[in-house]
Amino acid sequence: MDAAKRLATLNRIRQLSRLMDTSIRIPLTSFCIGIDPVIGLIPGGGDLISTAFSAYIIFLATRFGISRQDLAKMIFNVGLETVVGTVPLVGDLFDAFYKYNIRNLAILEKHLTDVEPELQKVSDELYKKQVSQV
Repeated sequence: MDAAKRLATLNRIRQLSRLMDTSIRIPLTSFCIGIDPVIGLIPGGGDLISTAFSAYIIFLATRFGISRQDLAKMIFNVGLETVVGTVPLVGDLFDAFYKYNIRNLAILEKHLTDVEPELQKVSDELYKKQVSQV
């Protein structure tokens, strides 16, 4: 995969992670939630939908040659959320606070900082530029 595709993939992972975990700011607080806890309220299938999004994020992360150890951490985060998420209401609160997609994004970004610092630097600059235009 060339550098442009790698940057596009990293930005897609960032956007999905933030959408799922931190896209909605709670008024009068500094606390943010994403659509994950909201989707989790759908009886019977909400947690499966959230898990599918997270699995897709992990799939995209594998394109960066992430180590088995880091991949195991990412899968653990999704597995933990999936198990706890099945508990009504408690699971949705856990989703709001644990922010496992953001945790997985941090694992990937640490990997990229260690392995491909130039890609991470260019990506950070492009992302800041995009955010400032919004």
